[in-house]
Amino acid sequence: MGKPTGFIEYLRELPADRPPLERVSDWNEFHLHMPEEKLRTQGARCMDCGIPFCHTGALVSGMASGCPINNLIPEWNDLVYRGLWREALDRLHKTNNFPEFTGRVCPAPCEGSCVLGLNNPPVTIKNIECSIADKGWDEGWIIPAPPEVRTGKKVAIIGSGPAGLSAAAQLNRAGHTVTVYERADRPGGLLMYGIPNMKLDKEKVVMRRIRQLEAEGVAFVCNCEVGRDLDAGKLLADSDAVVVCTGATKPRDLPISGREFTGIHFAMDFLTENTRTVLNGNGAAAPIHAGGKDVVIIGGGDTGTDCVGTSIRHGCHQVVQLEILPKPAMERALDNPWPEWPKVYRMDYGQEEAAAKFGQDPRVYLTTATKFEGDQAGNVAAVHTVEVRWERNDKGQFIPQNVPGTEKVVPAQIVLLAMGFLGPEQPLLEALDVERDARSNIKAEHGRYRTNHEKVFAAGDCRRGQSLVVWAFNEGRGAARECDRYLMGATHLP
Repeated sequence: MGKPTGFIEYLRELPADRPPLERVSDWNEFHLHMPEEKLRTQGARCMDCGIPFCHTGALVSGMASGCPINNLIPEWNDLVYRGLWREALDRLHKTNNFPEFTGRVCPAPCEGSCVLGLNNPPVTIKNIECSIADKGWDEGWIIPAPPEVRTGKKVAIIGSGPAGLSAAAQLNRAGHTVTVYERADRPGGLLMYGIPNMKLDKEKVVMRRIRQLEAEGVAFVCNCEVGRDLDAGKLLADSDAVVVCTGATKPRDLPISGREFTGIHFAMDFLTENTRTVLNGNGAAAPIHAGGKDVVIIGGGDTGTDCVGTSIRHGCHQVVQLEILPKPAMERALDNPWPEWPKVYRMDYGQEEAAAKFGQDPRVYLTTATKFEGDQAGNVAAVHTVEVRWERNDKGQFIPQNVPGTEKVVPAQIVLLAMGFLGPEQPLLEALDVERDARSNIKAEHGRYRTNHEKVFAAGDCRRGQSLVVWAFNEGRGAARECDRYLMGATHLP
C-alpha cells in the first residue's frame, strides 16, 4: 500500500470524455487520457485491503462480483502510485492477455465490489487498467514473444472472439501450433463487429493485438465457416484438439404482429454491417442506415446503447429505447448490498449523446412493444407500445402485465431488436456431435471445459450463455489450461 491515507485524501476522478455533440460526428474513440500524475493519485486511493473483493470474480445473486479473471488489482494500483509502470504491466499481464480491451469495454464489476465503495466512490480500477496497457504499447514494452520450443501438437480454435483469442494466446504460449478459424472477413468476433468503433477502435486496438499474436505464431483463417467451408470431421481428424469459442449468436426475436415488415432488424446485424462499412472507409453506405429516420430500439442493455450511439452518428431524426424493466434506483437498494453489482441508474455514452442531441435520455422504462405497424409498401412505420407492471403469477414468478389505458404509438422507420441472445447456433455443434444442455449451450463442466468428445473443448458464451467479455477471457484461459493438460499430461498454464 503506497499511501496509507490516500483513500482519505483524494477524491475519485476520471478523465473527461470528448463532448457528446463533438464525438457524434465521427467514429473515433470518445475516451480521453488522464495525466500520469493524476493516475498515480488515483492509484493511491486503493487501500490494499486485507480481503480485496475487487479480484474475487465470484457470482453473487447471479451477477459478477469482482474481477472474473482475478486481476491482481491492489498490486498494480500500488505500482502505478509508485511510478513503476513496467512492473504494473507485467503484473496485469499475469492474469489478463488483453487489458486494453477490458479497460475499454468491461462494465468493471471490480469497481462494484471495491471495499472503498462501501461509503465512498470506488477506486478508478478500469481507467487505471486501460492506462497501464496503453502506456505499455506507447513505450514499446509489449512486443511479440513467440515460444522457444514447439510441442508438435496442433490445436484448432473455432471463433476468434474474446474466448477464442485468449485461448489462442495461452495455447500458443504453451508451444502448441494454433490455428483460429473465423467465418467473418476479419478476426476478433464480438470485439471486431459486435462493439462499435467509437467504443473500441478496431485498427489501433484490436488489430494491433491480433498482429502481435500472428507474430508469435498464431494463424488466423478468415472467411471460413467450419461446417460449411471446412468439414468439421476433417478438422477434428487433422487436429490434436479443438476448442469451440463461437459465442452465443442466436438473437432473441420478437414474434408480434407486423414482424414481417421491412425495416425491422436484429441489433447485431445493424452493428456488424455498420462497423464493416466504417472499416472499409464508407460509413455512409451502411446497408442499414438510420439517417433522417425515427429509430426504435427494443432492449436496454449494452447492445441497445451501442445502437443508440450508432443511430445518432448516422443522423437519425429521433431515437427511442424501450426497456421492459423499471428504472433503476439512484443508489443501492437494501436488497442489493455490497459486494453485489450495484443495480443503479447510469447514463452510458449512447444515452449521454441522445440527451445532448435530443434533450433527454432515450430510454422509456416499464414499456413493451405489442405490434408493429406498416405502410402500404410493407415498410415498418410505427411501434405500438404499452406500459407494464411486474406481478407474481401462480408459481411465484414475476411476469410483466400490460397496464390498460397506457397504449401509445411511436413512429419508426427502423426498429432494432436488442433483446439478447438465446444461445449458440446449432449446425456446427451438430456437425461436431457435442452434447448440449437444456439451454442449447455446449455441455462442458466449468473448470474442465471438455465436451463429451474427448478432444473437443468449449469456452465462452457458447458454453455459459450470453455474458461479459471478461468472462469469455476467463473461460478461454481456462479451456486453454485444460486443453494443454489433455495434450501434455500436465500444464504450467494458470
